[in-house]
Amino acid sequence: MKKHTSAVFLDRDGTINEEVGYLDSLEQLRIFPAAFEAVRMINEAGMMVVVVTNQSGVARGFFEEKFVQTVHDQIQKAFMKEGASIDRFYYCPHHPTEGIGTYRISCDCRKPAPGMLMKASEELGIDLPASYVVGDMAKDIELANNVGVRGILVRTGYGKNVKISDIHPAHIAKDILAAAEWIMEDRKR
Repeated sequence: MKKHTSAVFLDRDGTINEEVGYLDSLEQLRIFPAAFEAVRMINEAGMMVVVVTNQSGVARGFFEEKFVQTVHDQIQKAFMKEGASIDRFYYCPHHPTEGIGTYRISCDCRKPAPGMLMKASEELGIDLPASYVVGDMAKDIELANNVGVRGILVRTGYGKNVKISDIHPAHIAKDILAAAEWIMEDRKR
């Protein structure tokens, strides 16, 4: 493994694929066509692509962790078919106030907490200050700010309605492909 590589941390629902509330069946999984080109571009730049996603539907009993893995396998297959690859998927199945059993906890992995990025950095040798977070929610930008990486808000999914005055993204992009293009330019600066 190459040590101290940079990465683009991508939110899943609303960023890579259409936001549908709680994605609880594979029939609901619709990947944005621009996502394939965006991930390919990041791959070709030699950066890692890491998905970080809150999946409180597990805590709420809407679906099991096994289903989250099935969705991630489907996403990876779709990207591989398009000549692109996601290096790793991380997800948080917890919720602090809603949910069942051991899933109902305040944890350090639920965005905007830094747990998933810290774990990825440790496991994959990622240089966080040289990395980016791309997502459609305020909590994605808060995560980026909490860890000291550049956060890019995409205007897909919930991003259409996010008020930016409080979150200070490094950039606002119309979609994941525009975000990837901005990252490529930003790396040259």
